[in-house]
Amino acid sequence: MESRVLTGGATAIRGGLPLLRKPAAVMKFTTAATCGSNRDFPAGAVTAKPVGPLIAGPNSIWGRQLRPAILLETSPKRESVKPCSAAASPSAGSSDSSGDAKVGFFNKATLTTGFFFFMWYFLNVIFNILNKKIYNYFPYPYFVSVIHLAVGVVYCLVSWAVGLPKRAPIDSTQLKLLTPVAFCHALGHVTSNVSFAAVAVSFTHTIKALEPFFNAAASQFILGQQIPLALWLSLAPVVLGVSMASLTELSFNWLGFTSAMISNISFTYRSIYSKKAMTDMDSTNVYAYISIIALIFCLPPAIFIEGPQLLQHGFNDAIAKVGLTKFVTDLFWVGMFYHLYNQVATNTLERVAPLTHAVGNVLKRVFVIGFSIVIFGNKISTQTGIGTCIAIAGVAIYSFIKAQMEEEKRQKKAA
Repeated sequence: MESRVLTGGATAIRGGLPLLRKPAAVMKFTTAATCGSNRDFPAGAVTAKPVGPLIAGPNSIWGRQLRPAILLETSPKRESVKPCSAAASPSAGSSDSSGDAKVGFFNKATLTTGFFFFMWYFLNVIFNILNKKIYNYFPYPYFVSVIHLAVGVVYCLVSWAVGLPKRAPIDSTQLKLLTPVAFCHALGHVTSNVSFAAVAVSFTHTIKALEPFFNAAASQFILGQQIPLALWLSLAPVVLGVSMASLTELSFNWLGFTSAMISNISFTYRSIYSKKAMTDMDSTNVYAYISIIALIFCLPPAIFIEGPQLLQHGFNDAIAKVGLTKFVTDLFWVGMFYHLYNQVATNTLERVAPLTHAVGNVLKRVFVIGFSIVIFGNKISTQTGIGTCIAIAGVAIYSFIKAQMEEEKRQKKAA
């Protein structure tokens, strides 16, 4: 939902209350009681004089109390109107609109949305850095993936227990709709972690920039939706950039590359099934149920693929390298950051328009790639750096065109 900025009440009141006209010359409008200045008004404007002491409470203009019916027609909220505040302040400019813009931009809704974006980026960067540090001494991505989801599930259960939020009931029909979404989420999550463990974080995120290409292909050939030529052309830089980065990536190996590609396909199908699984539940409850089901899917491969190695030497080697306390706390916090950044991302995207969402997603990937290179000191070739920039630029162009298309569809439906 796009947060709407409420403009100042003074402009609304002036637009809502028509001026009475009578033939007369230009008159001086004395506002000494309110602002201490004189203004020239066009001929016919009625002189308003303050009656009694100026009331400082809400809904008052020049000492007169507005009737609720008038106020409801002119402003969504009952606000205190100060018509001369802009004129009294030298820094406010010559028009009221500049003062309104300043107040509107720094309102509570805008600052809250900005805070959500900051937390989304911050938690995502911290998760990726801590996750890679764990893989440097504990290279078991299937088990770590289970920990990510398990910590999130415990968090959801505790939140439900205290009523923040209140648990939404789920029936068999909703369970059938969410199960394919959760399976694709589990597969995409595990394969992403396999790639993170095998190659540099920056390279995995560069490969994952191809996700819009798979989304477009699935929409065209699976859902039967016609994709405009402009959208396909915008994906060309993405494919070119990823190809350039892959050819000269110093940490390249086929396991990391293939796992990242499978992750792209999995998340594409997750998007497809998500459209079919629209429910009346809020996003927090939906993500909680998806996490629980995804955890069930992730447990068997973790047990059968990595279980014997973990019991033989995996846990002992990790404890010998960093100690039991650090090992346990690292696993707990990486799971907590994973759940929180996904939850904050969901809540953030509910507050903004599709275009803002698209731009925010691109910038998030830039932040993660940049910070991972700085923190881990990954050496990248010039061609890899150029390819990464081209791929990110292509994603930005694609996201912009896609968001514009969605906005046009929304406007047509509204019309």
